[in-house]
Amino acid sequence: MLSEGGSFMKGVVMGGLFCLVLSLLGSFSPGTKSSTEDHHHHHVKAPSKDELNHLSNSEVQASSKQIQVYCVIMVQPKILPFWAAALDTWSKHCDEAVFYTSESSKALDAVDLNEKDEWARLRKALKHAYENAGDLRWFFVAQATTFAIIENLKYLVLTKDPSEPFYLGNVMKSGELEYVAYDSGIVLSYEALKRLVHVFQDEEQCPERGRALWKLSEEKQLAVCLKYKGVFAENGEDAHGKGLFNSKTVYNLISDSMKENPNNVVEGCCSDVAVTFSGMSPNQMQVMMFGVYRLRPYGHDFHDALAFYPPEGSDND
Repeated sequence: MLSEGGSFMKGVVMGGLFCLVLSLLGSFSPGTKSSTEDHHHHHVKAPSKDELNHLSNSEVQASSKQIQVYCVIMVQPKILPFWAAALDTWSKHCDEAVFYTSESSKALDAVDLNEKDEWARLRKALKHAYENAGDLRWFFVAQATTFAIIENLKYLVLTKDPSEPFYLGNVMKSGELEYVAYDSGIVLSYEALKRLVHVFQDEEQCPERGRALWKLSEEKQLAVCLKYKGVFAENGEDAHGKGLFNSKTVYNLISDSMKENPNNVVEGCCSDVAVTFSGMSPNQMQVMMFGVYRLRPYGHDFHDALAFYPPEGSDND
């Protein structure tokens, strides 16, 4: 269930406060973030409540059933606790969640790409996802330390057409290159992934190994390859302009807001429909699941305008 009125955000904040009280949340170094003034990318906004109300019930129901997400989750055996936590928590809410590993592991199931290099591994994972997605038309790429609220991701793309080349997330800038931060999660439409897989075949524009491109981080290499096919990074935001893909944990976001916005901590923290938080430990993910999906005020009536139903046979919360 999802509401722009803030039922998810209440859960998120409660989860964060539990983290503070229980001391489960550690301190993680936030990623470097470009200022808003430096961004020249487009801003993709989630629909506002008013916009949602203008849709007929049949349109809302049809959209909520049609939007399905294939989650590409990148893991390695050396981070098995993180892998297990992602498997046990937020990934259950994906319509298809596939873990891609650098080498086989007897402990958990994953697609073994047999590739140590991160960029080559990401390329192989995206190609595999494209070839095995079936009717799924949205793709979410995440690392094992990312926590995602898939319902909010679906809300962001509710009125978007996956046959258009969308490449969304937390946009950063390096020189003239704008790219989506990997640690905050990357969203690709079917058309964007289709173009990407095609450019993978062009060694001049998007080489797998060697040359100057190889020296870039995988998130920047991804942006360069997409740019060759006319796909540019777009910042995911709510109707009020707040970013939805966070490069920090809830703990850090709340702590920052307590210092900077002591009179309005929740408003200063993050969006009601935030999609991701990054740098999460396994314990943090479990606490977030409790706050986001399980904890509810007694007597609360749910009158949400939009409902995203779990995949058939799912044991999600």
